[in-house]
Amino acid sequence: MTVTLDGVRTPVAASRLEALSRSVLRAERVPNAMLSITLLSSRAMARLNLRHLAHRGPTDVITFALGDDGSGVLVADIYICPDVARQQAREWGVGVREELARLVVHGTLHACGWDHPVDGARESSEMWKRQERLLGRWLATSSTSA
Repeated sequence: MTVTLDGVRTPVAASRLEALSRSVLRAERVPNAMLSITLLSSRAMARLNLRHLAHRGPTDVITFALGDDGSGVLVADIYICPDVARQQAREWGVGVREELARLVVHGTLHACGWDHPVDGARESSEMWKRQERLLGRWLATSSTSA
């Protein structure tokens, strides 16, 4: 697993984001995975979003779940935009660290095959509920170990 900060600043260490993604993989019982998590600028995320999803502007997280490589290894690339995470954190009244953690969990769950509706039902989906449970556990253990 690799976490790359593509010229962006983040209040969460790359090692913490990696540990969080690994904890999601363990919870999902994924023994072998090759994941990359890249944190991008708004401009770079907007280009990726347009090129691959035909959506204009930056988004919070994009996961390219490539599936099993044939040898039982889950392969995926996850892209996260900290600028969008900061904006969402303000809108929802949560800390930026929590929102970045939420996006790591969200992207990792997509890599594991979870999906959700794209409309208002997103937050009532089973994936969202799973995401919030895993995030809650992580935040609880992180605050006690900090």
